[in-house]
Order: sequence, then C-alpha cells, then structure tokens
Amino acid sequence: MALQGINLPLAFTGQEAIWQKVFKSFNVTDSDLDEFFGGPAFLAWARMGNLHAWGGPLSQNWLDQQLALQKKILSRMIELGMIPVLPSFSGNVPVVFRKLFPSASITRLGDWNTVDADPRWCCTYILDPSDALFIDVGQAFIKQQIKEYGDITSIYNCDTFNENTPPTNEAAYISSLGSAIYEAMSRGNKDAVWLMQGWLFYSDAAFWKEPQMKALLHSVPIGKMMVLDLFADVKPIWQMSSQFYGVPYIWCMLHNFGGNIEMYGVLDSISSGPIDARTSYNSTMVGVGMCMEGIEHNPVVFDLMSEMAFRSQKVKVEDWLKTYSYRRYGQSNVEIQKAWGILYHTIYNCTDGIADHNKDYIVEFPDMSPSSFSSQFSKQRSTSLARKHPRFFLSEVSASLPQPHLWYSTKEAVKALELFINAGNDLSKSPTFRYDLVDQTRQALSKLANKVYLDAMNSYQKNDSSGLNFHTKKFLELIVDIDTLLASDDNFLLGPWLESAKSLGMTEDERTQYEWNARTQVTMWYDVTKTEQSKLHDYANKFWSGLLKSYYLPRASKYFARLSRSLQENRSFQLEEWRLDWISYSNEWQSAKDLYPVKATGDALAISRSLFAKYFG
Repeated sequence: MALQGINLPLAFTGQEAIWQKVFKSFNVTDSDLDEFFGGPAFLAWARMGNLHAWGGPLSQNWLDQQLALQKKILSRMIELGMIPVLPSFSGNVPVVFRKLFPSASITRLGDWNTVDADPRWCCTYILDPSDALFIDVGQAFIKQQIKEYGDITSIYNCDTFNENTPPTNEAAYISSLGSAIYEAMSRGNKDAVWLMQGWLFYSDAAFWKEPQMKALLHSVPIGKMMVLDLFADVKPIWQMSSQFYGVPYIWCMLHNFGGNIEMYGVLDSISSGPIDARTSYNSTMVGVGMCMEGIEHNPVVFDLMSEMAFRSQKVKVEDWLKTYSYRRYGQSNVEIQKAWGILYHTIYNCTDGIADHNKDYIVEFPDMSPSSFSSQFSKQRSTSLARKHPRFFLSEVSASLPQPHLWYSTKEAVKALELFINAGNDLSKSPTFRYDLVDQTRQALSKLANKVYLDAMNSYQKNDSSGLNFHTKKFLELIVDIDTLLASDDNFLLGPWLESAKSLGMTEDERTQYEWNARTQVTMWYDVTKTEQSKLHDYANKFWSGLLKSYYLPRASKYFARLSRSLQENRSFQLEEWRLDWISYSNEWQSAKDLYPVKATGDALAISRSLFAKYFG
C-alpha cells in the first residue's frame, strides 16, 4: 500500500473489542453484545447499523485476537508514514440501551433486506445525535481508542446517514445532527477531522438536495470535514454540488460491488477524472482514493488508479497499456499489445453509467418461473431497483427477466482472448499472464452461458423439449468446464477462502462458525425461509473453482430438471417446489465441512486453448 502512495488507510479492525469496553462502561453486558455484534463475515453491515447478530456471536477469543491484530496494523502503518483513519460513533447502539436509558431518544430503524423482519437480526437502533447521551458515548469511544493505540491520528470516519435517511429534511435539524456528531469526536480528540462517505448523496439523491447537503456539510467548520466522493469514477458528486459546497473532498473510485469477479473498468474516466477535478475552477479536491467492496480482480484498473495520485496530466491510456503489459508480463509482445488495445475499447471502456455488479446467470441464477417473463426476451434496458437495497441502483433489466450487464462486443473480446492464447507459448511462464488468460477465458465463457440460458428459456416457452434439453446440457457443461479452468490458477479457488476463515478459530466451535460465515457470505448471504431465498442471495457471488461445481451446478441442475419435467408432464413449472429443494440444499452446503483444494491443478494455457476450440473455434 505504501509503495502505491496510499497514506490515509482505513483502520477498522478490532473495533468490536473497543466497543465492548465502552459499552460495558454504560452497563451493557456480554450477553447484550452477543445480540448486537455481527459475525466475522458481516462486521461491515453490523457496524453500519444494517443488521445485528447475523453470523455471531463474537467470542472473547475473536475480540482479543482482532484487537492485537489492529495494534500490529497501526504500528506498521505509522512506521510507513501513513495516517490511519479510525472509526467513530455513528449512533448504532444495542437494543438494551432503551431499557438502560429510557429517556434517551433512540429510534428503531426499518427492515434492511430480511425475508420476514426476523427481530433476531432485523431493525437496529440508532441513538439520536441530538441526544446528550450521543456525545457521551462518542467521546468515550474516541478516548478508549487513544488509550489502546495512543494519540496516533486525528482523522475519524463516521457515516450516520449511510443508507439511513434522517427523520426530517429540515435543514436546521440536519445541521444540528452534524454538529452533534462532530462535537462527540472533538471532545474525544480536540484535533478531530471528520471523514465521511459521500455515497448517501448518490444512493439517496431524492432526499439530499442542495439545502440538505449544505446543512450537513456546513455543520462543522471548513477544514474539519473531508468527503469521499465515493463513486466519482462513474457518478461524480463534486460536479453537481459546486465541489461539495466548499468542503474538501477526495476523488474516489468505487469500481466493484460484492467482491464479484468480472472484468470491467472505466479506464478513460480514471485516467482523466482526477485531473479534471483537481484543475477545475475553485477545486476543493485534496486527494484520490479507492473505495471498492472487493479488490482481488482487474489489476489493470487498480494499477492505473494508484498512479493517478502521482500524475499532474491526463494519461494516454493506449500508450500506457503498452508499458503496462510489458511490466506485467516481463517482455514485449505484439499480439498482447493488440489484445490490450481491444480490451481497452471493449471490456475496460464502460460508458453506460451502470453500476457494475455481476449478474451472470451461472453465479446469480434467476429466482423466477419462466412463465412469468416474456418469451421475446426484450433487450430493452430500463432502470429499476431490482432489490430493495441501494447497492442495486441502475441495474440492467429486460421487460421482466433480469439481464446481466453487458456493455461491450463479446465478439471483439473473443478476438482479444485468441490473441492472448496465441501469445501463450512466449508468455505462459508468467503467472500474471496465466491469471489474465484464465480471467479472459472465464469471462468469455460466462457471457456465452448467459446466451445459452436464454436459449433454454426460449425453448421452454415454445414447448420445445429437445431444444430445452440441448441448451440445458450445454449450460451445465459450461459450468463444469469453467470450474476446471479456474482450478488451474491459485487465485480462483474456493479452498483458500474457507481455510483462511477456519484458521482464525481457536476452538472447534469457532472454526465451524467461521466457516459457516465464509460459506454464507459468498452464497445465500442473509436469512431465508423454507420457500423464500435471501433478498441478498448471490450479492457476493464468486467465480471460484469448487463453488461452481458444488453450489452453482446443483442449483442450475435442480432447476432445469424440474423445467424439463414440467414440459413432459404438461404442467406449469412448480417454482415453490424448486425453492424448497434448493434452499434446503443451500442450508446444508453452508453448514458443510467438506474440503476444497488450496493449490491449482492443470495447465492454464492448455485448458484455455481447449475450451476456446470447443466453444469459439
């Protein structure tokens, strides 16, 4: 991170241990906290007040272990000249606060994506920033961090209104809330600077108009707040807010949702956006940043974005890519340069303004009956909220069947893949080349699978049993083939994810819990009933060998088997029966303990060549 110029990193690890000490000083018990803290794979959403207890409880081993890790992280950050950003109090409190402080202004938030509003994890509680207790808790948290870590920073993050709308749009009220939040920080550290995500101004734009934005942004002295223009690579807020109305901000690239594996990028925006912002009239931009939900993908995007902190001029991407490919593979190659030229103008040139979230049918199988959508499979795009979650703004859908995001010519992308394969004899010893080759082959096959899925649905609509069987077989075969491909590179394996989770456990119960957390996050994600999947199922989907064969393949197989049977028996597709079967299987998979490889097997180049010949030759 330091070598890439990162000097203001978030340092959120171990905060639950700090909260345990703070809340105990307010007479909250360990059992109360068991119902408050989220599990290891869901900490971020528990911290934001979206949920509570899901995946928990957190053991004392976990709390102690994470606090010790945080101290090592902070020590290293400071050694490297970085300024850590520590968390602060956003108002999220355990439910027991209502009993302990009956006169306090505490609001129960609405449901956030549960299936049936189960109170075990639904509907968290927010202490009103205008309540005097808010300042008491807030400064206690800051002071406890200083006691544990020392006086190492003055930058604190707080996002009280992130996906939580204030109860009124009155500017005076919003300003008072902002002032109270800052007062809690500054009482704990007189030099405190508030670092705030600007995501709310995008995700809840209907609420945050100019008066409301100004009220919040100007509720603290200028210079005591910095805003992260979180989605500036696609939806920059600085342009429509007069540079955040004079408040310093950081131009950020979001890029990824859910840690999904999909080749995607907006290289032109990254190569010019920060320069445009910095050189614009009355610019208040003070830096660049990266705020992705996942990072193990699209290295070209992160490589270029990291450079923008050091550049004063716009980057000529085509020329930059020639240098990049040489650095990445260790030698120059004409075919590779041609391939990257194609990738630049296709996969890495998304200009449609859609927030990319991988919805390829293999990894996010539609949870619907084929009789509920049109046989025409309209290509028309419309903007809708596919799910009640701000992360799903600007999702691409057809008339009724969700359509995976596609912004480029797949034929051109296949040409780039062929050029990569042709360069394989010269470059196959390079691990970075093999990674890119596997990723491109995966992407091409996954997009092909989307078409095959639609062909299968079309056959069903036409009562074409033989066509349905043909396309079903091809779709399932693609899943198996992609799994084999992914198994040839260490970066696309399920095994390391599960083993790393288990390795954190100090008891058998902890190892079981942590594995369940790891399995659940990348599959069903949240709660279910017997016949209703989680509203966030597949949010964090992954193209990982092991996950395709053991999870995505059985799901599609069960669905298509029932689809075929419905044609044979001349009856409607029984969606609820499939859901009952599938959800039961998913529950078992999430709780299973079977092992998966942690080392790659197979020749990536040979497999890519074989699959290219099979599907595109």
